Amino acid sequence: MSTARAAGILLGYAADRLLADPRRGHPVAGFGQVAAALERRMWRDDRPTGVLYVGTLVGGVVALGVLAERALPRGLGATVVTATVTWAVLGGTSLDREAAEVSRLLAEGDLPAARRQLTHLVGRDTRQLDEAEVVRATLESLAENTSDAVVAPLVWGAAAGVPGLLGYRAANTLDAMVGHRSTRYERFGWAAARLDDLLNLPGSRLTAALTTALGPDPRGAHRAWHRDAAGHPSPNAGPVEAAFAGALGIRLGGTNDYGGRIEHRAVMGQGPAPARADLDRARPLARRVGTATALVAALVALRRRG
Repeated sequence: MSTARAAGILLGYAADRLLADPRRGHPVAGFGQVAAALERRMWRDDRPTGVLYVGTLVGGVVALGVLAERALPRGLGATVVTATVTWAVLGGTSLDREAAEVSRLLAEGDLPAARRQLTHLVGRDTRQLDEAEVVRATLESLAENTSDAVVAPLVWGAAAGVPGLLGYRAANTLDAMVGHRSTRYERFGWAAARLDDLLNLPGSRLTAALTTALGPDPRGAHRAWHRDAAGHPSPNAGPVEAAFAGALGIRLGGTNDYGGRIEHRAVMGQGPAPARADLDRARPLARRVGTATALVAALVALRRRG
């Protein structure tokens, strides 16, 4: 099973690089529909109900993953299923394409279209952002989602196979759906947000470490990571965004408007505000981090028994 898991992780990563997300019938979208339907039935403005909601959904997909692995014959069948699930839960190539499209629109001088494109990546209000703020938001999303959509799922795939891949993506999807701060989800979404924070801890640290090792300025990345990350409100986005800022010699962080909810983020890095050219430098760095993670995950899977 360890060989099948390692091979499946590498094949699934390659499929994401070549094919990106399936345009129709994406299983994550199907899970989201089920989660939304269950939320309509279960929602109450309290934490215990939110815990039950998250436990039901994440526990359910983990159980399906366990049953699938136990039912699979060892060898090719296990490799194919692991590869398919890995491809389904990864989002690195789609993320890169979204960032590339923002960069292209800015290069053409179409700032309004770039603002609209940016809404595919961030939850903040983009309507009044200037070009520098569009670049900053895109780069911060690229950094954070390299961890969330590439590195973390590969880490859990190496550690726990198909159940790990499915469980991580379920928790991450629920965080995106109900884990944000709002009147409706402040209590109900607490469990989703905390579980996502916990599951992303190893992936975010690996992302920051690989960014430091593979970026153009390892010393700057290490310095920014250890100096600035704690100022970020997210325990996982902080290390990743700080490492990207230091590696690229730029400054991230600042004031973000989430549709009337204003957040003042700590500044990370000591360089100038990012320009469009920095976004084009960040994209290859994110790809290198993803490829390195896939190799590390495959090696870890090979060393595991069972």
